[in-house]
Amino acid sequence: MKTILTVFFCAFVSILIAQPTQTVRGTVLDSESDFPIFGAQVIITLSDSSKLKTSTNDDGVFQFLDVPVGKYPLFIKSTIYENYGASVEVNSGRQTVLEIKIKERISEVEEVVIVAQKQGEVKNEMATVSAQQFSVEETERYAGSRGDPARMASNFAGVQGADDSRNDIVVRGNSPLGIVYKVEGIDIPNPSHFAISGSSGGPVSIINNKSLANSDFFMSAFPAEYGNSVSGIFDLKLRNGNSKQHEFTGQFGFLGTEVLAEGPLSKKSNASYLIMGRYSTLSLFQFMGIRIGTDAVPVYGDGAFKFNFPLKKGGQLSLWGMGGKSDIKILISEQTEYATDLYGEGDRDQYFGTGMAVGGITYKKSLSERTFLTTTFSASIDDQHSKHNYLIRSLDTTYNGGDPKVNIRVDSIYPIMGYSYKIARYSGMFSINHKIGKKHVIKAGLNADFFTFNMTDSVLNTAGTEFINRWDYKGQGGILIQPFFQWKYRITEKMDFTAGLHAQYYSFSNSLSPVEPRLGWKWNMKGNQKLFAGAGLHSQTQPYYTYTYHQFDASGNKVYHNKNMGFTKSVHSALGYEKNFKKGFQFKTEIYYQYLYEVPVTAQASSFSMINQGSGFARFFPDTLKNTGTGVNYGLELTLQKFFDKSFYILTTVSIYDSKYKGSDGVERNTSYNGLYTANILFGKEFKLGKKHTIGIGGKVTVAGGKRYGYINLPETSAQKELIFSDSLFNTRQFKDYFRADLKVSWKMNAKKSTHEIGLDLVNILNTRNVLGLAYAPDLGNPSKEPLAEKTQLGFLPIFYYRISFKLASGKKE
Repeated sequence: MKTILTVFFCAFVSILIAQPTQTVRGTVLDSESDFPIFGAQVIITLSDSSKLKTSTNDDGVFQFLDVPVGKYPLFIKSTIYENYGASVEVNSGRQTVLEIKIKERISEVEEVVIVAQKQGEVKNEMATVSAQQFSVEETERYAGSRGDPARMASNFAGVQGADDSRNDIVVRGNSPLGIVYKVEGIDIPNPSHFAISGSSGGPVSIINNKSLANSDFFMSAFPAEYGNSVSGIFDLKLRNGNSKQHEFTGQFGFLGTEVLAEGPLSKKSNASYLIMGRYSTLSLFQFMGIRIGTDAVPVYGDGAFKFNFPLKKGGQLSLWGMGGKSDIKILISEQTEYATDLYGEGDRDQYFGTGMAVGGITYKKSLSERTFLTTTFSASIDDQHSKHNYLIRSLDTTYNGGDPKVNIRVDSIYPIMGYSYKIARYSGMFSINHKIGKKHVIKAGLNADFFTFNMTDSVLNTAGTEFINRWDYKGQGGILIQPFFQWKYRITEKMDFTAGLHAQYYSFSNSLSPVEPRLGWKWNMKGNQKLFAGAGLHSQTQPYYTYTYHQFDASGNKVYHNKNMGFTKSVHSALGYEKNFKKGFQFKTEIYYQYLYEVPVTAQASSFSMINQGSGFARFFPDTLKNTGTGVNYGLELTLQKFFDKSFYILTTVSIYDSKYKGSDGVERNTSYNGLYTANILFGKEFKLGKKHTIGIGGKVTVAGGKRYGYINLPETSAQKELIFSDSLFNTRQFKDYFRADLKVSWKMNAKKSTHEIGLDLVNILNTRNVLGLAYAPDLGNPSKEPLAEKTQLGFLPIFYYRISFKLASGKKE
């Protein structure tokens, strides 16, 4: 019996201390033609300094079996291509699948030397300046980011996201209107729940980073293939599902309950699927009758999929899609106790909902070792709808032998406003890459979008006698055409030069930007140093709903004052320096200058400019506009980063900038996004506990200049029942500086066939009450009091999650 117990105990201990393993595999491709690279040597260096080695086959594929879980350096060596280095993380619950692109050497070399790691470099080979790689693995660790790609990107230098309620991306003082999201080469609608029409952000992202591969984020002077933006481009890449085995990831957390499944579609090919979905956890609690402290519960759900089919002779076909739907009811009429409402205006019930969906088909093919073709066709729908019911309320004071109790009584309720905006888009993209020798690469293509609009909006007039239509348009929304041409010249092994032309035409407004030059230059100097510069002309359409705002003339006919608005245009220029140190440290700095012109402003002299629109939850109602406004952004950015290669990372960014504009009154003012500075410090450390367990601790501190605001026009505010600011004093004041500290802790266990992770993201751990803005808030107890209140941002918010990943079935043989 003693012997049996000893054997059992030894077996049990061996299970506890045995290190789980997993497969690491991937594909190595030419960075400029996407052609598979044969014979490249792939090396993984394990913790004990032993090395795993293999070579890529005819399809550029490599594979390692039974790699112990952990984080290791991976190197690729080739006499024809430049050496490549990166870190690879191995977990037991899911295979590690990589797609690696490396650059061909200009000159032959006899000796191969491992060079410094190239972490952080963007995937687009035409980019030379103001670009940042969005690494899913890296940014997933950022405290306070809530799994939202937009909030993760707000940690980059030059990007401001100091608004707890939304994920708007403010790049170098520009409006969030200038941000364009792309998927598979196609512009997509705003990928956010509860998104106001015309904006590019919202409270919760529809995009789930678990469906993404590493992507690119551009902040200025972006390559010629990108257009219709004067601010920034988020070029998202959807990853393929695992083509070798079926895997499952499930997560339960404060922000949503989600599932992801992926695996092979056939045992005879490398076709794969990836399907995921998420539903709001708070609404699940409400459905189960669990009280969560508020009746204004956001209800939302979203999902994404990608089916990938490798074809004969190097072709690849993908079917993909993503979308989401959201609703919320803010019912002030159900409040009986007298208190200031925290969610919206205190004089109405609000019903608000949004929806977004996009799906497409993408075909890619290497026509030869030097030519690569990509084409995508897609369709999308974007929907926002709302209804407001106005409340006539009074106070009802009752006495119960002691202090008076003040209740609110609803005397009457009636509709005062409702709208519905729907935009359908049908898109096509074609591009072709071709290498001419080893020094020249050209890329040419075309993006085309066809729109249809269905927009209705009516509001009760101030007399309360009839409804007035402000939008009433149904029909074609025009065609947006964007051809481009790019050329890259590798002057030497260390120096690249890029040049390109972009053009843009929008038929609905008959707007044309015939020639938009783009230039870039990068010099890799000795000592792991780089100099880079870029410049370009960019243009952008206005929010589509603004084109169809109308009024009526004396004969009762519709007059579309803004249908012929032109593009907003901007000249970008930037100069930067980068230095890479040992152990993954990197320092980078950039200076930039941007001049915006032909910005829509009012025909009559005023402070209004489209340059200030795009954030918050309010629409705007454009009177007659003309393209005569201007703006200027300039600044300095500093980044010190330690990439997460083993167990520790740090990211410190500082941006000092100025953002000014002129409306039609000719007065220079601060833009609404001119905080003057922003700084972030992020850090994280992982501790290994044995061979299976990992504890992670991360933190973030953000400081930024306060938001701009002005003085209230009290008579107009009282008459319109919404905040109306004094025009001449617009943006003359500034709220106090923004400060927030976040902390994230996590525990991960790699079991034999599964990975478990529990995390707690403590957002605003010090409960700092940052000012969000002002709101219209009449005081029922004192009607003569100024009808406004100072709204604060999000307080302390603990966000928890539990995640599990495991193998579903054996799938295909390794």
